[in-house]
Amino acid sequence: MIVILKKNPEEKQLQNLMAWLKSLNITIHPSEGETHKVLGLVGDTSVVDIDLLRALDIVEDVKRVQEPYKNANRKFHEQDTVIPVGQTTVGGGSFSVIAGPCSIESEEQVCLIATAVKACGATMLRGGAFKPRTSPYAFQGLRDRGLTLLLEAKKLTGLPVVTEIMDLSQLSLFDEVDVIQVGARNMQNFELLKELGHTGKPILIKRGLANTLQELLMSAEYVMAGGNDRVILCERGIRTFETATRNTLDLSAVPMLKRMSHLPVIVDPSHATGLSWMVKPMALAATAAGADGLMIEVHNDPKRALCDGAQSITPEAFRDVMRGVNAILPHAYRPEKEAHA
Repeated sequence: MIVILKKNPEEKQLQNLMAWLKSLNITIHPSEGETHKVLGLVGDTSVVDIDLLRALDIVEDVKRVQEPYKNANRKFHEQDTVIPVGQTTVGGGSFSVIAGPCSIESEEQVCLIATAVKACGATMLRGGAFKPRTSPYAFQGLRDRGLTLLLEAKKLTGLPVVTEIMDLSQLSLFDEVDVIQVGARNMQNFELLKELGHTGKPILIKRGLANTLQELLMSAEYVMAGGNDRVILCERGIRTFETATRNTLDLSAVPMLKRMSHLPVIVDPSHATGLSWMVKPMALAATAAGADGLMIEVHNDPKRALCDGAQSITPEAFRDVMRGVNAILPHAYRPEKEAHA
């Protein structure tokens, strides 16, 4: 349920209203819109008398929210969420580029790539320490050692780091990680999502291979229901009948998610296509579609990469991608542009 307040509500009346709602075991999420203050109500709102609410002097209107996701809903939070990460931000008009190797292989490798992507304009460093692989015989990552090396690259470059968690048992190892990534296979690991809701760290959730946008937002809701509203959504391609690419990149997800939710939306063209030569056109298309950022796999020697070399681009190719992205950014789709047109 959403309570839209009149302009400049009387403070005492507002506090009385909030106290009454809390007495009904309703959780209140206030947010400031462009013209009105909005109270998002979460809980058993069937106990709330809508007619009584509407009759209050400070209330403009009351609406029921039909979607099952509440905290992540754009109706609850009209303004885009802006998430601080180190010295940068994600969302709210800023454009974030997360770049780095699929898997951390050595200190020399990760530090070399970190230095290169920072020089090209990356705002965060990605690197896999724990790797979920389809085959149990494939390289599984350096695990604890990989995290240590990733943090060394962070010290060297100052870039905030993003890396994937696979299991609750690993959470204590992520204290110095800036953004915890939930991979596509773990998107509906609800116990993990619940625990991440208590961390206070930014959580990047990748869309599952066969999940709808509503299911992605419900996964975000699990984290937000735990009190952590710092959630970043990532479109990384879905499984369809097409086999020419690793997955099918659903770029329509970007404007749709931006309409459905206030959370930042980024795109991973590397995992979506699985082909290095397709990273640039898909990165440019995602930028034009209004994404809040990109996640791109960069490797200094893709042919010898221990993981996903076929989809990794070189630092030189990454620099070229960044040039294209920067050229497109001023012309990217923004819903607010249409609203004021």
